[in-house]
Amino acid sequence: MAEFTRQRGKRQEDGGLGSVLDLLLANARLVLGVSGAAVLAIATLAVKRLIDRATSPRDEGDPKAEQKTLEESWQDLALIKATPKPRKKQRREDLSEPLLSPARPPAPEPKVCSAPPETPRVESSPLCCLTLQEKLLSHYSSQLAVPEVQASLAPQLARSICAQLQNFLRSKCPELPFSSLFLSGPLLDGLGALAADHVNLMLPVVLDAALWSLIPGEDTVVRNPQYWMIKRTDLEYFPRGRSPWDRFIVGRYLSSNALNETLRKMLVASINWPAIGSLLGCVIHPVMASQELKLEVKHDQVELSITLFPVVEMEDKVLLAAPPEGLVENLWLESFYRAEVSKVKELDAGDSGARQHCLRILNGICKSHPALHKLSGSPLTHVVLHLSATSSDWAEESLADRFQQVLEELVSYLEEGVLPSYFNHKINLFCELLEEEIDEMGFMVYRAISEPELLLKEK
Repeated sequence: MAEFTRQRGKRQEDGGLGSVLDLLLANARLVLGVSGAAVLAIATLAVKRLIDRATSPRDEGDPKAEQKTLEESWQDLALIKATPKPRKKQRREDLSEPLLSPARPPAPEPKVCSAPPETPRVESSPLCCLTLQEKLLSHYSSQLAVPEVQASLAPQLARSICAQLQNFLRSKCPELPFSSLFLSGPLLDGLGALAADHVNLMLPVVLDAALWSLIPGEDTVVRNPQYWMIKRTDLEYFPRGRSPWDRFIVGRYLSSNALNETLRKMLVASINWPAIGSLLGCVIHPVMASQELKLEVKHDQVELSITLFPVVEMEDKVLLAAPPEGLVENLWLESFYRAEVSKVKELDAGDSGARQHCLRILNGICKSHPALHKLSGSPLTHVVLHLSATSSDWAEESLADRFQQVLEELVSYLEEGVLPSYFNHKINLFCELLEEEIDEMGFMVYRAISEPELLLKEK
């Protein structure tokens, strides 16, 4: 009975001590965390065993009892020492500090890695503050402007070739009244050449107005007001042979194709281009595969393409020997280029406007954009001329406003699929574009109205 009472009292004491330990461990878990509480539990258990062994009676007759108790105590102490110490809880402010080992010297990599993020921020921040006008001017000067060396060398080469071709025609075809050749194109007229790589060479064909007359495009088989036919008149009184151009007549009409084919044979087979190229310090050869009359010129500093156009000027019309593709070979294309350049310069001279500057930027952007290159040249010029009739403020300070207004006008013309010529409203300058091309251009220009930077990206 006494033994039972003693064991029960011991269990009660053990139960009280266990309750205290449970409460302590529960609170320790909240304070120290899971790992810290686990370490504390192991240590507490070992100490409890030591206390139990110290308070429990030993068997006096067992000689190994004392040795066993000491061995178990060392095992418990070893258990305490083997338990890893919990890491010191990191403070919130320490989380922002870099974890550097004191045993290692600082590596040089952080200095290299920290430089790139700072450089873009410093360079890009001023660009975000640029106005649209500043962005347009910067884009033109850095991406679209023709280098001065090429801009001066290309026309010089073209003029030298023009003089050589003029001498050849006068000696080879003295009976054909060609007038003096002259150069034309954006590179010379300042309306937006993207590169010094193309020049038009105009060959005037002199006709006797008493023997030839113009037939409007509406009265031709193509029903296109942009094309004309040149008819030989009064054959009853002035028979064939009276005009030196009668050799190029097809069905009583002066054939642009027949004249082009004769000139092509001369360019390919009759002119000694290697000798002329050697004299001018370049290589010249005619292009065989092109429908147009083209020469390719290669120089150390520039590569140039020259297109030869026979041109007829009658009744205030300028007609080029550039017929459409197909079976119709007697058509002549009416050109408004000279009138476009003259009108734009006249308007700028009248109000000190920036139309030419605006056109140079627009032409450069459209020529360099794969979806908009067919808008460059005459279409853009006619949009600016139409807009000039309603908007009078073309000062340099309003360049960005006019730029966006041109885009808005262009979208409206593309939506209708019709861009009337400024000089002849019967002519639709979009007539040769496919519907898919018009849709793609319209979508791109529409996006550019709200995001002009889309047009300023490098292609």
